[in-house]
Amino acid sequence: MCIFIRCVHIGGVLITCGAWSAMPVTSQLLRGLPRAKVFATSLLPCQHHQSHIGSIPALPAPRGSSHTWLRHQAGRCYQTSSVLHNYILTPPQVNSILKANEYSFKVPEFDGKNVSSVMGFESNQLPANAPIEDRRSAATCLQTRGMLLGVFDGHAGCACAQALSERLFYYIAVSLLPHDTLCELEAAVEAGRALSPILQWCKHPNDYFSREAQRLYFNSLRTYWQELIDLTSPGEVPDTREALLNAFKRLDSDISLEAQVGDSSAFLHYWVLRVAFSGATACVAHIDGPDLFIANAGDARAVLGVQEEDGSFSALTLSNDHNAQNETEVARIRGEHPHSERKTVIRQDRLLGLLMPFRAFGDVKFKWSIELQKRVLESGPDQLHENEHTKFIPPNYHTPPYLTAEPEITYHRLRPQDRFLVIGSDGLWETLHRQEVIRIVGEYLTGVHQRQPLKVGGYKVTLGQMQGLLEERKARMSSAFEDQNSATHLMRHAVGNNEFGTVDHERLSKMLSLPEELARMYRDDITIIVTQFNPHVIGVQRQEEQP
Repeated sequence: MCIFIRCVHIGGVLITCGAWSAMPVTSQLLRGLPRAKVFATSLLPCQHHQSHIGSIPALPAPRGSSHTWLRHQAGRCYQTSSVLHNYILTPPQVNSILKANEYSFKVPEFDGKNVSSVMGFESNQLPANAPIEDRRSAATCLQTRGMLLGVFDGHAGCACAQALSERLFYYIAVSLLPHDTLCELEAAVEAGRALSPILQWCKHPNDYFSREAQRLYFNSLRTYWQELIDLTSPGEVPDTREALLNAFKRLDSDISLEAQVGDSSAFLHYWVLRVAFSGATACVAHIDGPDLFIANAGDARAVLGVQEEDGSFSALTLSNDHNAQNETEVARIRGEHPHSERKTVIRQDRLLGLLMPFRAFGDVKFKWSIELQKRVLESGPDQLHENEHTKFIPPNYHTPPYLTAEPEITYHRLRPQDRFLVIGSDGLWETLHRQEVIRIVGEYLTGVHQRQPLKVGGYKVTLGQMQGLLEERKARMSSAFEDQNSATHLMRHAVGNNEFGTVDHERLSKMLSLPEELARMYRDDITIIVTQFNPHVIGVQRQEEQP
């Protein structure tokens, strides 16, 4: 018999602190429940079963209380600790897992010379959730100039992040189009002619599009550009900052409206509701020559790698996390609601005590009135009625909306010493400090390793252990290029770094072989995009723009 003391939802089971016992959760409930960004009582492995965790010596402490609220359900209990066996993946098996989702793109050269400020980018994803709730996108704007790169971190399922990965860049591209081009698009649709492409996508085979929703998405996008035609004038040049701001806000508005209106197709009706009731943060870069804009809503992060005169690399953060650690963000939210809600609007570092990011797409449970939520759910498909998450009303819910998708936009004029940009979901930044991220990528891209003094922190090491660490560092120098992708190389460090800051193969192997119901306790989904800049082109572009 299992005694439920504290419990947490991980990968389809309810894990209890009492005896690592669990019971199945229905697939509908699994799809609707947030895992990474919402709150429940904290969970650490109980001492009685510490021996099972002890069989994985290289693992970090569990991530703790970052999971969802839940309701107890009756069901059969069974033990899960038996899956925590000692199993070491071979290096080829580790590489197969780490490289499964890697992608590389090199900007084409013209006349033997690269005239773009971007040389190319490399990306990768490593799931902790099943399926992964992160998404990534990269595309070149064809009707204007510039490249778009984005990371989308989903919660309460992957539906909202999936929609953003397909739609947000179109909204940005349309927002950047001049009035005459918008009119040409509308005229082509009216005449039934083929449209000129707006974006050239760079996609991994696993980065899919939901074909069934394309007509719905196109109709919403067309309505948006029709409104832009009415709001703009011939010859008017769109402002990039305003275009990014309007695109984020309009897409979130369309996600909300589509869920309220529904669709005659049962599948689409259910899909738009899944998108709206789940959520996602977004961090997007728009790069055009030396002009770099970052639009961020949530807790993904963009950090620039700057090469100093001595060859070392420093980190320049270009985005702010929108969470409880951001005092400005806390003040903003408290200022938007009555003083009577000052103690309840942010509790335990979460919005209404539940949501970790303070800005996100979707998440209509934090935006709609209670009456609207009930009306939409009552007219929705039966699948929603089986989902405990959608029926749950946040506590102290008095003056919605509590959440926004309005991005914070940062501009940076690229310099020759700005060598690369790392955009990552919070799963990366939870495991590595931003300076360490930049050092790892910088040394990988240049092949120059800064030989810092060996640090062992507060650990007591014998001379034999110190010799082992030095030999390991020497071996690491010779094998630094086993990865052909900088995002994969960074991911290897994010998952496999030990307390001395070096990749421990045993630790890496055990982290990658954790069963689904435990992997989410130790790390989040990780998505990384590393964009490499061309310093020579940037230098020339800056000189040409000088008066």
